[in-house]
Amino acid sequence: MNPFLSFLLRTSIAIPTAFTAGLVSVFGLNVGWGLSAGISIAGGIAAYKTVGIYTNSQFLKQHRLTRKEYRYIKQNLEEGKRKISRLHKSLFSIKNLPSLKQRIDLLRVTKKIYKLTKDEPRRFYKAERFYFSHLDSLIELAEKYAFLSSQPKRSTELELMLHETQRTLDSLADAVEQDLYHIIKDDIDTLDFEIDVAKQALENQKSTKFIEENRRTK
Repeated sequence: MNPFLSFLLRTSIAIPTAFTAGLVSVFGLNVGWGLSAGISIAGGIAAYKTVGIYTNSQFLKQHRLTRKEYRYIKQNLEEGKRKISRLHKSLFSIKNLPSLKQRIDLLRVTKKIYKLTKDEPRRFYKAERFYFSHLDSLIELAEKYAFLSSQPKRSTELELMLHETQRTLDSLADAVEQDLYHIIKDDIDTLDFEIDVAKQALENQKSTKFIEENRRTK
């Protein structure tokens, strides 16, 4: 569940629970206001944590993950988010206008992969090549390219190195697009199957209609 929505749900249940616990302790148990306040707070905290445990359990069940798996994925997603932010900074410090669109597209794809794996954590297992290999390579190359391209004087050797770095970045950008395709391949296959089923159903409907029309004309 979205962290903000989860917080709202927990709060919307914890506050009435705390209020109810306070009223019951004062008017039902006849305890003092100080102890009543403590019971009220304890009731609210207990409700907040209980709802949190339940929503987390449902979230893990929905995505077919164990707590250990989710902790592993969450830790790597947090690290991935920091890396993408670092990549963003590096890519847009490169002073090369012709490659701007390519850099924007590359960053868009990386953010799309991150969002997919954050919203559906189980997809992370299909994105490991991106998080553990391609993303690190992109950062390293982008930072070096940004540094070299900022030099006031460029030798022939430096120009050749910049050109080679740009070519490698292009290849990595293609690899990242393939990472995204790999992540959503099952969805594409499912959609393709559903399209085939729908087409077959339409063909059957047309055939049935044609047969009925022929019967009427005889």
